[in-house]
Amino acid sequence: MTVMTRSGVCLMLAILLAGCASSRVVSRTASGSVRGPVAVSTPKPGVVVTVQRGQNLYRIATDNGITLRDLAAWNGIRSPYTIHPGQRLRLYPGGGGNATVRNPPPRKPAPTSKPPVAVPAPTSFSWRWPVDGPLLATYLAGEPTRQGIDIGGREGAPVRSAADGVVVYSGSGLVGYGELIIVKHDEQWLSAYGHNRKRLVDEGQVVKAGQQIAELGHSGAARDMLHFEIRFNGKPVDPLRYLPKR
Repeated sequence: MTVMTRSGVCLMLAILLAGCASSRVVSRTASGSVRGPVAVSTPKPGVVVTVQRGQNLYRIATDNGITLRDLAAWNGIRSPYTIHPGQRLRLYPGGGGNATVRNPPPRKPAPTSKPPVAVPAPTSFSWRWPVDGPLLATYLAGEPTRQGIDIGGREGAPVRSAADGVVVYSGSGLVGYGELIIVKHDEQWLSAYGHNRKRLVDEGQVVKAGQQIAELGHSGAARDMLHFEIRFNGKPVDPLRYLPKR
């Protein structure tokens, strides 16, 4: 896997990373009590999807309005949630009945000139750069291998959350992202941090803007760098439109 070859969710994003508006954030206070709505899946009885190259479990789950943990449990998949092209996944619990296999249509070649992507409404919070370092690669709308930006840095440098939120994924099961963290900031926005050397937060943990969540590295990449994505309602947007100018 080269630096620029990644799955389109993961986390993000994966890894790793679409359909975030179909789930709900579960926040926990210091005492461990639950605050806010709970994630709810919408099963699709009888529907089976076939895993395509470049897909990951988080993306398939969120694209279909299902939580990652439910989809994994329904198909007997354990952390780190590794799946393979050609594998069939049930979008409903249990067995029995006639399954409808859903295969995505063949991909069409990308046009030579891509139409501009509409810019979502401004966020109610401020973004900050997750690491200090040079910009290595930029976002390109419609290009699956460039759904975020790559930022250089030295191995072990702190990777910080770009805004307040809740960790919804912390693992290495999304192919092409290495050690990945995904933070959900509200019902529309999330951010993904890939290729870390070490993850310092767990799923369900509440994080603050600027809090260190990982150590920079090159897991799943050819050099030390952070792959950073921002997604709005599951769709990638250009992080440079939201990060402070520098």
